[in-house]
Amino acid sequence: MPLTMNNEVFITCAITGSGSTQDRSPHVPRSPEQIANSAIDAAKAGAAVVHCHVRDPETGVPSRRLDLYREVTDRIRDAKEDVVLNLTAGMGGDMVFGGVEHPLPLSNDGTDMAGATDRVAHVAQCLPEICTLDCGTMNFAEADYVMTNTPGMLRAMGGMMTELGVKPEIEAFDTGHLWFAKELVKEGVLKEDALVQLCMGVPWGAPDDLNTFMAMVNNVPATWTWSAFGLGRHQMPYVAAAVLAGGNVRVGLEDNLMLGRGVLATNAQLVEKAIGIVESLGAKVIGPEHVRERLGLVKR
Repeated sequence: MPLTMNNEVFITCAITGSGSTQDRSPHVPRSPEQIANSAIDAAKAGAAVVHCHVRDPETGVPSRRLDLYREVTDRIRDAKEDVVLNLTAGMGGDMVFGGVEHPLPLSNDGTDMAGATDRVAHVAQCLPEICTLDCGTMNFAEADYVMTNTPGMLRAMGGMMTELGVKPEIEAFDTGHLWFAKELVKEGVLKEDALVQLCMGVPWGAPDDLNTFMAMVNNVPATWTWSAFGLGRHQMPYVAAAVLAGGNVRVGLEDNLMLGRGVLATNAQLVEKAIGIVESLGAKVIGPEHVRERLGLVKR
């Protein structure tokens, strides 16, 4: 099918993520203050949306603590720089098996399984404009780790998000995740004007080749809004690919630490580089107010 370029693009900056990147770059923020400041800097650079996880301030290990989410939220909202807040709801589905011969009991090192209400507790408390919904169970690169999101869990969490008036951002790591997301819309768990993030190159989900990418794009309903990202050195090529294919853009330290070969990036620098690519294609980068209007969001 012919490409239909998106002429009005919004940029999401994924500020810190839940990967073990905290010791690989001094720019990966740990404390709520650092995360909020990095988000504000990304907004000043031109990001309309900031996607935030939280980490233990001392160790940098990913966390689900409500007080950390509350502090990040308050700091971003108290800043003078306007931005759409997007909080993760992907934590709490981590399962690490004991090994190939003795998978049970589960390992205590890395397993973090929580119920639907607990996984959405920080969303209910902070009421961001957007929160993520990882729309399927998936193997990652680690040998015995599984990101667990059962259909029942996703129906419960998606329903809670919709009831709270927080727009779910469907995280699709493969085509089957889009298939189930469409079922959630059909069932009324999610609204018709869904928002989806195409996650390319995450082992072992959709590989980041362009044939697979276009298969993902072609599975997104016409009434939905979508963005996409690629990992590492493919982050900036996917900025161009997403815009050319009609979508929006995600960059940030969650997905890529480097500005160029041997040069560690900040979130603001990645946003600035993405803006240069978007504008060089002849498209316009839009701000948070335009995004709220497009997505039907209410600023809190």
